[in-house]
Amino acid sequence: MEYRTNEKLAAQVSLLGYGCMRLPADPEGIIQEEEAKSLLLRALEAGVNYFDTAYGYLSGKSEEFVGRALAGVARERYYLATKLPVWLAHSWEDADRLFDEQRRRLQTDYFDFYLFHALNKERWTEMKTLGLVDWAMEKKREGSIRRLGFSFHDKYEVFEDILTAHSWDFCQIQFNYLDTRFQAGLKGYHLAERLGIPIVVMEPVKGGALANPPEDVAAPLRSAAPKASLASWAIRWAASRPNVLTVLSGMGTQEQLEDNLNQFQPFRPLDGEEEALVERAAEMLRAKVKNGCTGCAYCMPCPAGVNIPKNFEIWNLMAKTDDGRAAWRPWNMVIDESAKADHCVRCGKCLSLCPQKLPIPDDLARARAELDALPASPTGN
Repeated sequence: MEYRTNEKLAAQVSLLGYGCMRLPADPEGIIQEEEAKSLLLRALEAGVNYFDTAYGYLSGKSEEFVGRALAGVARERYYLATKLPVWLAHSWEDADRLFDEQRRRLQTDYFDFYLFHALNKERWTEMKTLGLVDWAMEKKREGSIRRLGFSFHDKYEVFEDILTAHSWDFCQIQFNYLDTRFQAGLKGYHLAERLGIPIVVMEPVKGGALANPPEDVAAPLRSAAPKASLASWAIRWAASRPNVLTVLSGMGTQEQLEDNLNQFQPFRPLDGEEEALVERAAEMLRAKVKNGCTGCAYCMPCPAGVNIPKNFEIWNLMAKTDDGRAAWRPWNMVIDESAKADHCVRCGKCLSLCPQKLPIPDDLARARAELDALPASPTGN
């Protein structure tokens, strides 16, 4: 396993980290614990030592599961990261209550890495008003937080404001070869690098979208490395940046885990020709993508019953073939009629929850119109 040693953080972190937001689960969202635990322990055996979760992941069950799965492992063998749900913390008392609940869930006295979750302009403003950074610094002095950071979803200008407002130990951003001009992006990465603040990468494969791009995008990558998975290009792109501390991957299957482990035993950064290939792939994808939904489901549940991520997944799938045939079956035979986009009542609840800041009601209307215009049968399939 490849490690990044950071003297400022007094940490030696595996360059591949385990993101615990997309663990194997049944159709009702219940974590398949035996399978998920075996994945975490296999990763640990292979040298992965950074495990990232959050209060709300998997309907609030991720922390409890991770706590149980790692309960028999010596605490010094791994770094544990979780996040304060700042939208629920309206006072120091709220923050204390949530923090203590997280320690109980994760069966630990301290967190190696602790983050303010999904900061944007509004949440950062409230945090400053409440003095929650001061609250967290008290926890650092007590030793229950070892390293303090934040995860981020907003515009670059907001990222710069937050990053320069405090002496952060690290920060976590959405960072992949398609989103270099989105949110913090490459500009934010370089700012953090200049300030000496290491980056934890989330969404390196953009919710799986970069693991299965359209064939015209995939073909040059396959030709250059026939034995490499398409996801490996995205993982290597992120990990090739020297100020990246770890690249989080939400590995939900044994196949995904083993493929990712192979990229770091040993790790080989992208060379100049490979960087050019990836940039070309990004340009082609930007010309195709319908919207930037990553399937995180922060927008769910929808009060009107719309399955927002599934609608966008099928809509973006339509872009993967010129005639849209790939989307016919999921649109007509998989998604429930009651969960389709036309049931959106434009209440706006999803708008404040979406980390990508997507115009969800407008995009749902576009998705419905375009998907309904697909041929009446999956001809050619």
